[in-house]
Amino acid sequence: MLKFSEIVGHEQIKDHLQTAVRENKPFHAYIFQGETGVGKENMAKTFAAALQCQNQGEKPCGECVSCHQFESGNQPDVIWVQHEKANLITVSEIREQVCNTMDIKPFASPYKIYIVPEAEKMNEQAQNALLKTIEEPPEYGVVILLTSNITALLPTIQSRCLIMEFRPLSNSIVEEFLRTQGQVPDYLAKASAAFAQGNLGKAMRYAKSEDFIETKDMILNLLRHVQDMTVSDMLENIKELGTRKDEVRDYIDLMELWYRDVLIFKATKNINQLIFQDESTNIAKEASLRGYEQIEHIMQAFEKAKVRLKANVNFEVTMELMLMALKD
Repeated sequence: MLKFSEIVGHEQIKDHLQTAVRENKPFHAYIFQGETGVGKENMAKTFAAALQCQNQGEKPCGECVSCHQFESGNQPDVIWVQHEKANLITVSEIREQVCNTMDIKPFASPYKIYIVPEAEKMNEQAQNALLKTIEEPPEYGVVILLTSNITALLPTIQSRCLIMEFRPLSNSIVEEFLRTQGQVPDYLAKASAAFAQGNLGKAMRYAKSEDFIETKDMILNLLRHVQDMTVSDMLENIKELGTRKDEVRDYIDLMELWYRDVLIFKATKNINQLIFQDESTNIAKEASLRGYEQIEHIMQAFEKAKVRLKANVNFEVTMELMLMALKD
């Protein structure tokens, strides 16, 4: 459990939440919106622990009974909503874990806090059930919805929640954190920060991966030779790197960044604006071969691939559809 002072970035959000803790005036429902890895869950943990903390000074203190319970996952008045299906939170799960227990007063804390990770996975019935609860919550009730896709939440849900937008951090902040707190070598911290585009969680994952630099080089080699390879050749290369979802999303992110550079170079001819500056020759070549509509089509294919992976569409089908866009 982190203290607010240990959370990197998101200063305005931290200030707002600390004020709510200090004045004992949390809002009854929050939406923490931002891409996966940007820091929503850590902030929710710290906020929940601080609201329940028994210390009169800095909160969370990490020393009181409540903080120890929270650290061990046994704080009875902080409920993490679970779901059985990977891509769905059902109405019965929301009713059983939230709606039917909200009226039961906290066991030993000032608040009863419900945290819903991946809230975008609630179906419409689940959201409507939750809506009734957050429309007239008890004074001790606090609901925190974590989502990477706020548009999947009903407008009526959004209008009754305080929305906290978690934006990417600057590359310099991420790089500094990796070097000073993660003891990551300078060259790897710089590369991880650049490719993570302000996402600290992603940057840490890159930095801790023993194969990150090798993987990056293999992806770049594939992109350099797109015109000389068949779709099946490219698919085999990607499969060699691994087929775990988080790994594949990272590969797609790297490809997307490379084509972002292609688009920027085509529009500006400015090498200094590129992330892959050492790839400028290959990027310039690709920019000369592609029209703006083609590049846009490729970028859309990357996004569609990530959506399909999230929806558990067959890996090979997903990759083939994406790679075919590179050959169009």
